[in-house]
Amino acid sequence: MGIDSGNLYASVEAGQHVAASEDGEEHFDSLLQRPGARIERIVSTGQASPPDFWYDNPHDEWVVLLRGSAGLRLRTPASELAPQAELPPGEDGEDTEVVLAPGDWIHLPAHCRHRVDWTDALETTVWLAVHFDEGAPPQKRRAGKVV
Repeated sequence: MGIDSGNLYASVEAGQHVAASEDGEEHFDSLLQRPGARIERIVSTGQASPPDFWYDNPHDEWVVLLRGSAGLRLRTPASELAPQAELPPGEDGEDTEVVLAPGDWIHLPAHCRHRVDWTDALETTVWLAVHFDEGAPPQKRRAGKVV
């Protein structure tokens, strides 16, 4: 296993993602993959999830927004809402909007339905996402140390 290094902003600063955004797609770069975890950089230039599309990953995901801004929509399943909550016919939960600015991070547990409502159309948005394998055992912390 060799040493890898890079710069999260190198191709962004050089404008290489401008051409990639012309096709309307976000750009995903896998930075590191090891048993139980994968780290990727995501570069967005105004994209959003397709209408009525929700991510429902079988694994936990931790995301930090490094540059730009974005709005996420999280869906709380009806089964997790208070018993007195009444939903209109066809609704399967309650949505919460989360706006992310540089430095903001969020942990999305496995099967947390979510979507990207918007990303900054005027400034390139750079994310760092850590995906955890659903088969990897959770680490326990005691007094700030992994045990």
